[in-house]
Amino acid sequence: MNDNLKPSSNIVIKFSGDSGDGMQLTGTMFSNLSAILGNEISTFPDYPAEIRAPQGTLGGVSGFQVHIGSGRVFTPGDEADVLVAMNPAALKVNAKNIKSIGSIIYDTDTFTRSDLEKAEFTTDNPFDELKLMEKVQLVPVPLTSLTKKSLEGFDLDNKTVLRSKNMFALGLICWLFNQPIDKAISFLESKFDAKKDLQTANIKVLTDGFNYGNNLHMVVSPFYVYKSENLEHGLYTSVSGNKATAWGLIAAAEKAGVQLFLGSYPITPATDIMQELALRKDMGVKVMQTEDEIAGINTALGASFAGALAATNTSGPGLALKAEALGLAVMAELPLVLIDVMRVGPSTGMPTKTEQADLQQALNGRNGECPLVVLAADTPANCFDYAFQAAKIALEHSTPVILLTDAFIGNGSSLWKLPKLADMPAIKLPLPPENLEKFTAVTRDPETLTRYRVVPGTPKMMHRIGGLEKDSVKGSISTDPVNHEKMVAMRRRKIENVPVPDVKIEGNPDAEILIVGWGSTYGHLISAIHQLNEDGKKVALAQFNYLFPLPKNTAEVLKKYKKIVVCELNGGQFANYLRANNNGIVIEQFNKIQGQPFTVSEIVEHFNKLV
Repeated sequence: MNDNLKPSSNIVIKFSGDSGDGMQLTGTMFSNLSAILGNEISTFPDYPAEIRAPQGTLGGVSGFQVHIGSGRVFTPGDEADVLVAMNPAALKVNAKNIKSIGSIIYDTDTFTRSDLEKAEFTTDNPFDELKLMEKVQLVPVPLTSLTKKSLEGFDLDNKTVLRSKNMFALGLICWLFNQPIDKAISFLESKFDAKKDLQTANIKVLTDGFNYGNNLHMVVSPFYVYKSENLEHGLYTSVSGNKATAWGLIAAAEKAGVQLFLGSYPITPATDIMQELALRKDMGVKVMQTEDEIAGINTALGASFAGALAATNTSGPGLALKAEALGLAVMAELPLVLIDVMRVGPSTGMPTKTEQADLQQALNGRNGECPLVVLAADTPANCFDYAFQAAKIALEHSTPVILLTDAFIGNGSSLWKLPKLADMPAIKLPLPPENLEKFTAVTRDPETLTRYRVVPGTPKMMHRIGGLEKDSVKGSISTDPVNHEKMVAMRRRKIENVPVPDVKIEGNPDAEILIVGWGSTYGHLISAIHQLNEDGKKVALAQFNYLFPLPKNTAEVLKKYKKIVVCELNGGQFANYLRANNNGIVIEQFNKIQGQPFTVSEIVEHFNKLV
């Protein structure tokens, strides 16, 4: 190791600029490099809601935060060690989240009077105005000018040249954190394979950015982040939650020996799932982009009836539109996976921001007695596992399953060990036994109550299903009240028979305070638990991934603790759900509804007060 390098176990970097500055691409490339080189990672892309807000304004700031480390990395970090600010607006939006000993690398070419006014600064010294002069180390770099100089002689227009300055910033950061750029160059060669002029230009700027830091050593010393020594042997990559979800569905279809079909309509922040699956025609995946959300789920139901593993993806507003068809899937007992990548609501809300406010809609947002399975992933990487599990449950129990992720883990990424398909659990389709004497639309397994799966056209097993109630024996349409009550109870018992693992407790075994979370809050909650326990506070964590049906040991776990606090990114939906299902247990709440995930520090502060 170079003696001039500053060794570190964890570093947080924030790339921030206009939505057209390529911050998402820059952050993604750097996090991928870090993962390839053996670091744990956690990322947080933070998009503006507008497609293209006025340049240089606060509303148009786009950011990408990445936390790299040598040990387990659970969150993207509360505060950045290094902020790359492409303009004054990016500085202003992120000023409160920079560590007091951190560094700000900023493009001096964009800090003009007009740029400062767009960012609503009232003085010519934004760093003094934000009280940063004594807090951080300032690293001025004329990124725009250096990029233009780097591309002199290239036959590129001024707009294309300016869009390349993110690669200069990436090269600089690669030097600062001792990351070789050969992998980044390979990525650019692949990305711009059809546009050789852009390929050459971006590689040139990336290399010049790296050399700029290497030759001048700027005013900061480069860092070395230790590689993780705790990784199991295997093949690793960086994966976003949406991409992992898509791959989990593909793996389930392969394991079940059926074709995967996705009926979908584009919606932020879930569209990436559809786009990823559309690329997988080589694996027999069929994707249909429909005219609206209702058509998306209905085409999926048709594919399910025809024998496919059927899925549809959406966000909160789309889940509302799909509610009627979900009821049809419950009544017809058709397997279906619906992925809801939750965002801020109600209505359009803040489309690019994260929230956990669709829980009650997922549990109860349909007419009639309409039970179905609800799961929630808690990291970008295990979106793969829960997508696979959702598909397994749907196929094996002939039921729709809702998988809840959200914008935070859907867009974010983490290190992921690629599994081997042979090591994954089997998926056994509920096929009728060979000695079955008579088949109707409601013929089911007597133990699990799962309706047998029969593809249309199977000899001697013709049947008709739909939204009207069926006779429990004949399968014909029935309006008999007693029969309806019997069928309602049967459909509910079928869901209650789905095997659900017990909820596990992490943290101090002698804790009197139990923190309860579900879904994407896991990383921040477990990090806070570790910090609180290190500080001598005895707390434990119960993180729920199976939301309906709940784990059978839920009440037993809750009764063990004197104080229970549910932390969630909504007004208390899971807390109210637990209260309704556990009479007599006092449950407190800690909620955040700001379109942003929890920070570890605010959780620690809250529970320090409770302790």
